[in-house]
Amino acid sequence: MTQYSQEPIIGIDLGTTNSLVAYCDTAGPRILTGPSGQRALPSVVRLAVDSGRLEAIGEDARSHSVEYPDATVFSIKRLMGRSAEDLKEDLAYLPYAVTESEHNTARVQIGSHKVSPQQISAMILAELRRWAQAALDTPVRKAVVTVPAYFDDAQRQATRDAGRLAGLEVLRIVNEPTAAALAYGLGQRTATGSESGPETRDLQPATTKAVSKQETVAVYDLGGGTFDISILRLQETSQGTVDQVLATAGDTHLGGDDIDRMIVELIQAQVGARFGSETRFTPSTRQVMRNLAEATKIRLSDDSRAPIEIDLGSNRVFRHMLTRDELQQMIRPWIQRTLDCCQRALHEAGLEVSQISRVVMVGGSTRIPTVQAAVADSFGQEPYTAMNPDEVVALGAAVQGAIMAGIHRDMLLLDVIPLSLGIETMGGAVAKLITANTTIPARAKELFSTYADRQTAIKIHVLQGERELVEDCRSLGRFELKGIPPMPAGLPKLEVTFLVDANGILNVEAMEQRSGRRAAIQIIPNHGLTREEVQRMETESVENAREDMTAHQLIDLRMNAQIDIRNIRRQIEMVRDVLEDDYVQELQRHISAVQEFIDASCPDADAFHESLRAMDHASMRLAEISIAQTLRKQASLDPQGE
Repeated sequence: MTQYSQEPIIGIDLGTTNSLVAYCDTAGPRILTGPSGQRALPSVVRLAVDSGRLEAIGEDARSHSVEYPDATVFSIKRLMGRSAEDLKEDLAYLPYAVTESEHNTARVQIGSHKVSPQQISAMILAELRRWAQAALDTPVRKAVVTVPAYFDDAQRQATRDAGRLAGLEVLRIVNEPTAAALAYGLGQRTATGSESGPETRDLQPATTKAVSKQETVAVYDLGGGTFDISILRLQETSQGTVDQVLATAGDTHLGGDDIDRMIVELIQAQVGARFGSETRFTPSTRQVMRNLAEATKIRLSDDSRAPIEIDLGSNRVFRHMLTRDELQQMIRPWIQRTLDCCQRALHEAGLEVSQISRVVMVGGSTRIPTVQAAVADSFGQEPYTAMNPDEVVALGAAVQGAIMAGIHRDMLLLDVIPLSLGIETMGGAVAKLITANTTIPARAKELFSTYADRQTAIKIHVLQGERELVEDCRSLGRFELKGIPPMPAGLPKLEVTFLVDANGILNVEAMEQRSGRRAAIQIIPNHGLTREEVQRMETESVENAREDMTAHQLIDLRMNAQIDIRNIRRQIEMVRDVLEDDYVQELQRHISAVQEFIDASCPDADAFHESLRAMDHASMRLAEISIAQTLRKQASLDPQGE
């Protein structure tokens, strides 16, 4: 059994739809998985009609909910600490029966048994506790549990009671938006430095300046069915981070499900226009439409278009190509409703947009690029999207648990960047943009180009580490810049910008300067690394420095040699009719000699370099002839020099 210096304190996101459990140690917070590797537990239970006891939980209960509608309980979070009178608007949407107890609190009626929301929530918490104990290989008795910011005292006490019934001591109830901010380390560190550092590869330490230990944070939470915006004031004190909810706003019937519904309505309208308004949809066809609508929505987050195809029977097949632009037009009013809520919350908090320090994105629907762009435009800053929006609340709860357990969480990027940051280049080498021990905030820019002709997309692989090859560094993330106009190799100008802000969030942006196309990714580069692991990686880089530099040199030589050979062959083809045979044969001998070094598994780098230098020197006359012929052709086409 694993030995812990103190009893572990887990973090739990007790959600309406799904619940998660996480733990934080010196390597940072991580989600604890279930027996099948699942990262989330559906907040659904099935109770036995004859006894009222638990029969199934999680995915098992949810997947059979149609078979047991009266005994399957979901959305129990809405019932916590509420009376049946409070819930009268929600009861119409619940297939199971809800009654009142003698104290006017809501109870779920299963057969002749009345079960409290606390008891049902305790079943979910107990299952998550079992996951944690199996993952950590130690008993777990303490937890931090999150609740919505708008939960009142009765709802918070009901959550504590559920934890006690699950065998957990709930040490603290944390607001969900506060947990999301904690996951990013907001409110826990005093920033130093200036975000306008030198824009070169070798950055100098930025000028330091004092920054208040108080941050005002907006948490934009857009899930499948609901939207919430919370304005928080986070302040670092000797007792830890203290939060104050300045304002909340939202809509309990606004979420990603609305987009699915819009796409379904679009399909139905077009089917009616194409095959007749009397077309009827079977229940199975309706389910296919819902599934297809969700898949289409997800695909359009990455692609510019998504095909829709549905077999309607009777030799009728509906096909449509939905574009991202069409979807953006459809959901613009939906997004505006969330932004109106944001403005209302700011007004209630008595704040201007300029007074918001950071914006944090929570909920699966915030993955939609149009949503992210709209929020960035509304708040005048790029929101935090580095963490999985479905998991960030649980991770934040785990961070709070680590603070309470006394685990020293001096983030690896608290003052300086512990390991170099860069991108992969052709051949598997690493181009480092920000070097280790650079003071944060830090910024670096560098220009790259394409290797292949008519390349219309460039994949960016972000890496961390001190070694020279990709295989020896830590992968942080990948993204793709698409839509580049086809140009000859080397002509596109790809500007890659790395920015590590005061909270240790790495923003990587790639822009093709000629076309203006952009793509970006946000990363937390310190997650999952302990101080000991950083030291080990530094030691390995020193021990392997000579071999790494030789390997990197050979990669560069091979890339440059292949480009040079390609250019020489192209020039020979252009001016072959004016070249002497002896000179062509001399060039071919140089090309063959260099090609042997390219094909060799472990060539001598110095000899390779000398052979490449000799080939380039021999081709200088070829280049002069090629340029002269090009100029003559241009002059013949424009004899007046116009």
